Amino acid sequence: MTATADLGFADRLGVFGDQLALVTPSGSLTYRELDDLVSAAGARLGTTRRLVLLAASNDVDSLVAYLAALRGRHPVILCAAAQVPALTAVYDPDVVISDSWTEVHEGTVHTLHPELALLLSTSGTTGSPKLVRLSADNLAANAASIGSYLDIRPSDRAITSLPLHYCYGLSIVNSNLARGAALVLTGRSVIEPEFWDLVRSHGVTSLHGVPHTFGLLDGIRFADMDLPSLRYVTQAGGRLAPADVVRYASLGAVRGWQFFVMYGQTEATARMAYLPPSMAASHPSAIGVAIPGGKLRLDDGELVYSGPNVMLGYASSASDLTLGRTTFELRTGDLGSFEDGVFSVTGRKNRFVKPFGLRVDLDQVERSLAADGVRVACTGDDDGLVVAVLGSPDRAVRLICSLTGLPAPAVRAYSVTSIPLLSNGKVDYRAVAAPPDRSSASVREVFSTVLGVRSVPSDATFNSLGGDSLRYVQMTVQLQRLLGDLPPSWPTMPVSSLEELRGSRSGVPMIDTTIVLRALSILLIVGSHVSFFQLLGGAHLLLVVAGWNLARFLLPAHPLRILRATASIAIPTSLWLVYRMAVTDDVTLDNVLMVNSFTRVGAGGYWFIEVLVHVLLLCALIFAVPFARRWEQRHSYAFALAFLGVTLALHFTVEGDFFARNMTTLGAAWFIALGWLAHRSPALWQKCLVVVITLAMIPGQLEILSREIIVIAGLVLLLTLSRVPVPRSLLTPVSLVASASLAVYLTHYAVFPQLQPHVPTGIVWVVCIALGCAVWAGIDRVRLKVVR
Repeated sequence: MTATADLGFADRLGVFGDQLALVTPSGSLTYRELDDLVSAAGARLGTTRRLVLLAASNDVDSLVAYLAALRGRHPVILCAAAQVPALTAVYDPDVVISDSWTEVHEGTVHTLHPELALLLSTSGTTGSPKLVRLSADNLAANAASIGSYLDIRPSDRAITSLPLHYCYGLSIVNSNLARGAALVLTGRSVIEPEFWDLVRSHGVTSLHGVPHTFGLLDGIRFADMDLPSLRYVTQAGGRLAPADVVRYASLGAVRGWQFFVMYGQTEATARMAYLPPSMAASHPSAIGVAIPGGKLRLDDGELVYSGPNVMLGYASSASDLTLGRTTFELRTGDLGSFEDGVFSVTGRKNRFVKPFGLRVDLDQVERSLAADGVRVACTGDDDGLVVAVLGSPDRAVRLICSLTGLPAPAVRAYSVTSIPLLSNGKVDYRAVAAPPDRSSASVREVFSTVLGVRSVPSDATFNSLGGDSLRYVQMTVQLQRLLGDLPPSWPTMPVSSLEELRGSRSGVPMIDTTIVLRALSILLIVGSHVSFFQLLGGAHLLLVVAGWNLARFLLPAHPLRILRATASIAIPTSLWLVYRMAVTDDVTLDNVLMVNSFTRVGAGGYWFIEVLVHVLLLCALIFAVPFARRWEQRHSYAFALAFLGVTLALHFTVEGDFFARNMTTLGAAWFIALGWLAHRSPALWQKCLVVVITLAMIPGQLEILSREIIVIAGLVLLLTLSRVPVPRSLLTPVSLVASASLAVYLTHYAVFPQLQPHVPTGIVWVVCIALGCAVWAGIDRVRLKVVR
């Protein structure tokens, strides 16, 4: 193989002409169009072979840069963004492509072996400069082999459910492009409704996941989904429990898709073996047979693989880039067996330790405890075991001692809320071996506690785990306690990146403006209602903030996600109002059913919640139409402006008293739309237009000057400051009041009429706020116990 050899899929994209190649958030590309983009990027790299470092995301720019490097025979290091500094320091690349394109050297400073095409991090390592050296032949052979046994067709549509810089995710890209199939590019997680919108709207035919992925699929009831286009599902990246293999194989048989269990390592360019779907139910523990073109054998119990996809060798420094082939067959490090014509992995050669002279199979410990319903991650050395336990460490220690014969002091077990995972979904044993400092929670534990999820991968973000506006408040404050001041983009930052901020920030905390406005609004509402002061406008400002958060966390979204958010407001409200209807005369069934905006026969104080619930239901209805979701995604400002126009038109149809015009759904929905538009206004001219609309609409509409000033001032603050400084001593009170705003709003109507005749209004105000916060805290504590 020389530097001028044909690479297959990267060289011949144009052969597929006008066939669909990519589906992206901004549109679609044919193979001809993709070929043109790759050629343009290749021209930028030049004809001199150079070392390219690419921080790859699941987007068009990353894919084009990767293909351009391959086509131009420029060896490319694929990595995650967090790895760029360390790899740059070790390998001194000529070009770094991350958020921008950086020409580090003119031409190249390296002597690059003619066969070298790609460098990837070794399986299971993090933060290590050790890379796998792969050739163009490796890539082409493995892509062809995978395409053959999966029977990938030009009509197929694969979705990028795994990172491009991970060998499994990359193999999906390579094998589908090699066969002329299309890729649906997305960075969305499988737990996000938008991911499944893409699957349905683009007729995705294949789904791919690591064991962690299938745990997430179980959590979102994948088995109940109607996915008529799905043709096959693949699993790799670690061992899936045999019972789960049987379950997914059976589900596929019922739903009309095939389930492929696969086995591989980065050192084999991704794949070495696959289990034919027909054997999944009868041999669920097996990895199957060697892929076409490859061979598996057992040597002293160890699985050894040979084939055209075996790596050239490893690289640990830039000097290693001159090397040719140093590896001719791959000793996998996995212990195996061969029965009934299929291979199985029975353990890991280096996953054995010998404390107290007793040989302990760490993988077997994990499997045995899992069979007893205890999930652990186990590592250690000849001095003893270190075990991360979901649940009680005491029971885990007893089971391990019984299983292995080790004395209890040799087993160091500690409780975790989630098993540490690498970005590829495998257990992060390096993290397991370093138990967290219990004097300070980890970022992962904060995520797990606030969001109520057991497993938090290192590449998970607040948004990808389904965070909403209520959890955003709690998460912000808890992370600030742990990390100090947070960057504005933290909801989209991976857990691993947030953990790196520990101890790097200081000074006065900056807290999100919406959190401060929520806390301030509810304080104004209650204070005005109990006559402690008269500063009206808090409820209308809360509607504006609700619109901002609606746009920020929910739109465009699958209607089920919006309905879940609606239910989190409507259900506790209705339950509380049922109680209130039983003990007071002013609350009626119209309030419970949330139709009082239209009937006007019940208590008027709950109008704010009705407006919010009705608008959310309207959004769920609108975004049930895929075209509406796509339009909002592509033209978010125009969509928000149109929605504001519709709600303003509804406002002007309302006749009657002040309440009818400003405290019913038809009259007040435009405040939510105004907040929505404000969030979709990044440019100065867009912000100015929002201010003009506000100043044209609000003066004279809300009758009381203080009410109008509060709403206008709050909106301007939202537009101009994303965060405001808050003394560290006020972080907890502000976040608690903001989080508990719904509970405070509901309960204060039951409190102040009883206290007002007998207690000073200032004390009434404090009691109403405190009681609402206590109710919310109690409910949240119960929620956490339930989800755990």
